[in-house]
Amino acid sequence: GQVLARMGLSLDTGVCFPQLPELAAFAQAVPDLTIILNHLGGLTRVGPYANRDNEVLATWRRGLAAVAACPNVYLKLGGIGMPRLGFDWHTRQTPIGSDELAVAMAPFMTYGIEQFGPERCMFESNFPPDKVSFSHHVLFNAFKRFSQAYSVAERAALLHDTAVEAYRVSDD
Repeated sequence: GQVLARMGLSLDTGVCFPQLPELAAFAQAVPDLTIILNHLGGLTRVGPYANRDNEVLATWRRGLAAVAACPNVYLKLGGIGMPRLGFDWHTRQTPIGSDELAVAMAPFMTYGIEQFGPERCMFESNFPPDKVSFSHHVLFNAFKRFSQAYSVAERAALLHDTAVEAYRVSDD
């Protein structure tokens, strides 16, 4: 982590949600390193975590809050189309539409934004893995529908500005 920070690089990472406290400790140990946490912090609601939402979501929320307390960490709001998130979308005859998707993703996206703030959150397409559940157009429209209640500046952060800052991308 120290080497990455010295080189001016960032770390994109994916964890399984029980590892979030370890990520928080790592982020605290390397405060000069920009860390980008993918896929809503590794929420998993299948396999050993299936049918245990009360416990799983409480653990995920606690872990995400611990990571959000580290100002050097950004959160990618995405990956929700992966089957491990526990939705049945990949099994449907008729694909989910953007209205229904926006409603379904809202509790997870909202919690992430509440913890990190829009200035440290960015929408994440996660394609091609998410395409088992929906198209990119449906996801992008769901992001736009979900974020309608946010201010112009907050929407700009979620859709563009946070990514530009986190990845130090030049707009010119």
